[in-house]
Amino acid sequence: MGRAKIPRKSTNIDMTAMCDVAFLLLSFFILATKTKPPEAVAVVPPNSVSTKIAKENAILVTLTKEGKVFLLLGDKSHKNAILEDINTTRALGLSAAEMAKLKKMEFIGVPFNQLKGLLDLATPMEPAKMPGIPCVDSTNNELTDWIRSVANSYKGENMDNLNLLVKGDNAALYPAFKNIKESFKKNDIYKFKIVTNSEVPPPGSELANSAIKNKK
Repeated sequence: MGRAKIPRKSTNIDMTAMCDVAFLLLSFFILATKTKPPEAVAVVPPNSVSTKIAKENAILVTLTKEGKVFLLLGDKSHKNAILEDINTTRALGLSAAEMAKLKKMEFIGVPFNQLKGLLDLATPMEPAKMPGIPCVDSTNNELTDWIRSVANSYKGENMDNLNLLVKGDNAALYPAFKNIKESFKKNDIYKFKIVTNSEVPPPGSELANSAIKNKK
């Protein structure tokens, strides 16, 4: 007696639903992924064994090896208030259109007397070509005014919410860093974090031993 033949069926699989799910996941990750904040100029910060990760939405002060100082107003919830305050307290006289352009800028890196000229440029100036915010000494430290406006924007709030970071080049001279600290001190701000490159703790150190214990 012959063996019964099993009818062959098509092996085609409809992938439409799976493709839809794949593209939905891809769209989700693209929209949800948080990109690294831009840098005003390339700096090489010193190394440290600290493992703390800086919070996002920070007020970042960048110090180059040449001593140039840049300001990034990364706290979007306070950025407008900071810029409105600096326009008022320094009597910059910026128009509504100029303020709108200033609010779109990523970095502040020019003296107050050059701010209007910077905003009038048809093409935005690259941060690397900016002279930096004056922060030479107590008689010419415009960073103090910027930090004052930052502090003013947080009035009525817990100052612990202020996420203030300093990212300095390893080759920058200490007097330039000291002037930055003075601008904080004059505004009664004594807590800030320094951005560094992480490195492996020295073998046998307390931090290295603690890391070994945590892995066990």
